[in-house]
Amino acid sequence: MAAPLTIADLKKLARRRVPKMFFDYADSGAWTESTYAANESDFSQIKLRQRVMVDMTNRTLATTMIGQKVSMPVALAPTGLTGMQHADGEMLAARAAEEFGVPFTLSTMSICSIEDVASVTTRPFWFQLYVMRDKDFVLNLINRAKAAKCSALVLTADLQILGQRHKDLRNGLSAPPKFTPKHVWQMATRPFWCLDMLQTKRRSFGNIVGHAKNVTNIASLSAWTHEQFDPRLSWADVAWIKEQWGGPLIIKGILDPEDAKAAVDTGADAIVVSNHGGRQLDGAPSSISMLPKIVDAVGDRIEVHLDGGIRSGQDVLKAVALGAKGTYIGRPFLYGLGAMGKEGVSLALGIIRKEMDITMALCGKRDINDVNSSIIAGRQ
Repeated sequence: MAAPLTIADLKKLARRRVPKMFFDYADSGAWTESTYAANESDFSQIKLRQRVMVDMTNRTLATTMIGQKVSMPVALAPTGLTGMQHADGEMLAARAAEEFGVPFTLSTMSICSIEDVASVTTRPFWFQLYVMRDKDFVLNLINRAKAAKCSALVLTADLQILGQRHKDLRNGLSAPPKFTPKHVWQMATRPFWCLDMLQTKRRSFGNIVGHAKNVTNIASLSAWTHEQFDPRLSWADVAWIKEQWGGPLIIKGILDPEDAKAAVDTGADAIVVSNHGGRQLDGAPSSISMLPKIVDAVGDRIEVHLDGGIRSGQDVLKAVALGAKGTYIGRPFLYGLGAMGKEGVSLALGIIRKEMDITMALCGKRDINDVNSSIIAGRQ
C-alpha cells in the first residue's frame, strides 16, 4: 500500500496488523453503534465558507489548552488497552505526542503504567481518572500521577456503569488475551503484532495489577474491575478529587447543557463535550451537535473541549469554529499506532495538522486563535 494520506488509510493498515478482538475494541460503539456513527457523520453536515484573495502567509496553529502551550488544539484522548494495539503502545504514543507538542492523556485502564510513561517522556502528560469504589486506590492513583508530574487530571464522568459493546462480548475481549482456538487464530494471523508483543512484559493493566488490593493476576483483575466502577459518583465527589489533586482539572463526558453548568460550579478548569466515543449511551446525540448548545450555556466561565468523531484536520477546525478551545483524538491515533507504532501516531498527527492548516487558509484565516463561526457556512 502507498504511504497513508488519510486517517482512513491508517485504519485499513491497522485492521490488517492488529488482532480482531483489539481492533474491534478500538473501532466499535455500544449497542447499535448509532451514536458512534453520528459522531463522524454529523461533522460532514457542517459546511465551510471558502474565502479568496486573502493573505495566507505566516499561518500558525499554536494555541493553549487549559493554559498550557500546544502546537495545535489537539490532545491524544485517554483510551483503554492502548498497549494492545501495539506493544508498549502508551509509551510510544506519549513520545510521539511530546515530539509533536500536543498533550498525551493516559487512561486509568492503560496497559503501560503511569510510571512506564513517565520513564520515556521529559514533559508532563495528562492522566485520566476513573472513580472506583475503593477510594484508597483512587487516592493512590492521584498521588502516583502527582509523583509523575502530570500537568492535568481528566476526570471521566460518563462511565459509572458500562455500556454494552456487542463486538467486545462476541470477541471475548481480555487483556492479556485468552488462548482459546479463536483467539490463537486471531493472533497467529497477525505475526508482526505477536513478535512485538513477545518482546514486552506489559500485557495487562499496569495501573491496577500490583496496586489494587488483592489483584495479582488476570482472574482477580477481571473480578475487581467489574465490581469497582462506582455508580454512586456525583458532583459532590468532584470537590474531594479537586482537593486531593490540587492542579488543573478537566471533566470529560459532558453532553448536556445542564450538566455543563453543574461542572462550572465545581470549579473545574475545562469540560470535554463527549459521549465516550459512542461507547456508552447509544442513541445519544453526537458530540459536535451538542457543542454549540453547551458553549452557549457556559459562556466564558469554563474552557470547552470536544471529543468524538474527529477523523481529519477539517473536523478539528469545525470544532474550534463552533467554540471548542481544544479537541481530543482517540481512534485516529490508535489506528496509526496499530498500523505503524510510534511512526503511525506521528503520521496521524501530521495528517490532521496538514489538513487543518490548509483548510484554515482556504477559509481565509491565518491564526487558529482567530477561527470562529464566521468560517461556517450559514453562521456568519
